[in-house]
Amino acid sequence: MNTLRRQALRARRSLSADERASASGIICQRIIASREYYSSNSIGCYLPMYDEVDPREIIERAWRANKRIFVPILRGRAEMLFCEITPGTELERTDFGIWAPTRGLLIKPRHLDLVITPTVAFDKNRHRIGMGGGYFDRCFSHLRHRTYWIRPKLLGVAFHCQEVEKITPNAWDIRLYRVVTDR
Repeated sequence: MNTLRRQALRARRSLSADERASASGIICQRIIASREYYSSNSIGCYLPMYDEVDPREIIERAWRANKRIFVPILRGRAEMLFCEITPGTELERTDFGIWAPTRGLLIKPRHLDLVITPTVAFDKNRHRIGMGGGYFDRCFSHLRHRTYWIRPKLLGVAFHCQEVEKITPNAWDIRLYRVVTDR
């Protein structure tokens, strides 16, 4: 996993700022045009780090469509919750280096309709490698043994260069509902 993570991060970081911005725009438009987005009222979405897919266009469009946006907040080394943000929400950089709201309404992850999921590496079988903390897998563990897809739908977002041949999942890994790329 660590080798695949390093390979995908290297590929992502090799993109120029203009390439990342262009590809992020394509990915955002694909999500905004999707039936998953259209049918969602409460959307989990991350605030990007410098070299990730930038989903802020999704957030802006969701607000204009009167959808609610919730961003992940990390508590300690094991827990991830989702906190609502609005256009006026005050943000601060956390100890983890991510932006998070200083206050807001918390929601249980299973009450979200859709979660735009940051992805470091992915394969054609919708397996995902993240940054290695396991937050998403623990947070959405209720999806592990589903017989049909229940809420929320996890849409992985990544640049096409982050696709790897095969990821051998761990028993605790949660498969994505779908992966959206710039290709």
